Amino acid sequence: MNRPSAGATRLVYSTELGRICPDCRAPVAECRCKALAAARPQGDGRVRISRETQRRGGKVVTVVRGLPLDEAALAALGKRLRSACGAGGTARDGVLEIQGEHLQRVASLLADEGWKAQVIAPMPGRSG
Repeated sequence: MNRPSAGATRLVYSTELGRICPDCRAPVAECRCKALAAARPQGDGRVRISRETQRRGGKVVTVVRGLPLDEAALAALGKRLRSACGAGGTARDGVLEIQGEHLQRVASLLADEGWKAQVIAPMPGRSG
C-alpha cells in the first residue's frame, strides 16, 4: 500500500480544533476563505457589454463585465436582464452571460438602472 508523504496529507478534523477548512487549514469557525471570497475585486468601474461566440459552438452570447456587485446582487441583476431580453444565461465569476445578441437592449436596461455601460462592438470579420 502506497502512503502519501507527511507533507501531502491534509488534516480535515482535529479533536482539539474540530473541523478544519481544507483551503486555509484553519478551524472552520476561524476560516479566512469566505472573507477572502467576499472581498473579491469589485470590478474596475467600467461596465463593458460585448458579444462573444468563442467556445460556444457558434452560438452568440452577450457578456457584461465590470459590474461592482457581489454574487447575490449580480445574480438578481442577471435575472432581471434575462427576463427583459426573454433569454437564458448565467452569472458567474463576476460576469453576466445572456444567450443571444442583445447588446443595445442590455445597454438601455443597464442605463435605466443607473449604470454607465460601454458597448464593445466586435471587429468586422471576427467572432466575439
